[in-house]
Amino acid sequence: MKKGCPYGTHRVIEPKNTLPQPAVKIDNTMEIYDNEILIDVQTLNIDSASFTQIKEEAKGKEEKIKEIMKNIVETRGKHQNPVTGSGGMLIGTVKEIGPALEGKVDLKVGDKIATLVSLSLTPLKIDEILAVRKDIDQVDIKGEAILFESGIYAVLPEDLPENLALSVLDVAGAPAQAAKLVKPGDNVLVIGGAGKSGMLCLYEARKRVGVNGKVICLGYSEESLERAKSADLADVYIKADATNAVEVLEKVKEATNGEMTDITINCVNVPNTEMPSILATKDDGLIYFFSMATNFTKAALGAEGVGKDTTMIMGNGYTKGHAEIALQIMRESKELRKIYEELYA
Repeated sequence: MKKGCPYGTHRVIEPKNTLPQPAVKIDNTMEIYDNEILIDVQTLNIDSASFTQIKEEAKGKEEKIKEIMKNIVETRGKHQNPVTGSGGMLIGTVKEIGPALEGKVDLKVGDKIATLVSLSLTPLKIDEILAVRKDIDQVDIKGEAILFESGIYAVLPEDLPENLALSVLDVAGAPAQAAKLVKPGDNVLVIGGAGKSGMLCLYEARKRVGVNGKVICLGYSEESLERAKSADLADVYIKADATNAVEVLEKVKEATNGEMTDITINCVNVPNTEMPSILATKDDGLIYFFSMATNFTKAALGAEGVGKDTTMIMGNGYTKGHAEIALQIMRESKELRKIYEELYA
């Protein structure tokens, strides 16, 4: 059996000397190296920004969505949207474990797992797309995937439905970062707060700001805001266009009595929301761009252009304990779990 690099560089076809994520094409042959895990894939959970773009390109037609997704995988050896650069994650059953991983992983053949690394670096083979669930960004397939030695994963919990766990784990990095960043007394704004990752961030922020802090949910529609209100996730709810910098600035200024926010968490899946995030935040505040639709050049130059000395954090989907934090929310909040089961499971 061939020996592999922990980071999967042995799978890179082009360009050479790159890692699998930035590579244009990787080897998706499903014969494993000694340090890889072969997964029989059940469901792909596509990154929100990516699936939104695919649906728009396909004009919502299911067969066209399938065609676009299969073409991406056939061309790249992985599901990395060439427009957004992002992927998603998957759930499946462990089919084979390389001998070099013996004693290094707490897995056995037959375990049901969710990969917590992006599909944009995961070798994937799609034999057939069985179902497309457009409303929740999930696709059921017949196929296989490879998890590298460095890849992180979570064994699916027995007390939560599989599709619910998959939806929550897909955005687990967001609430975990909120848990880590938010302090007592903070004013916290979550842009896209009524969405899948946004509601989890609101929940974690609300737990941490205390009586002197304020959590603000910004959403695009009254319907989505009413959903967040039903779970009592925020102190203030703002209906605004997240791409309209002036509108967001004025409404956040009113909600904070001119103080603006200590922390802004951006969870939207559309472009051009960098400047609203920046203008809503205090001069010495912090912005966490979880959205994969973020243009970091626009964010950096935009902050400079308006003289904002803010700390901006790129949306790393991983932070220690993120899977446990996200799943625990589903156990703690009956209201939020009900919403997620209705929308995403």
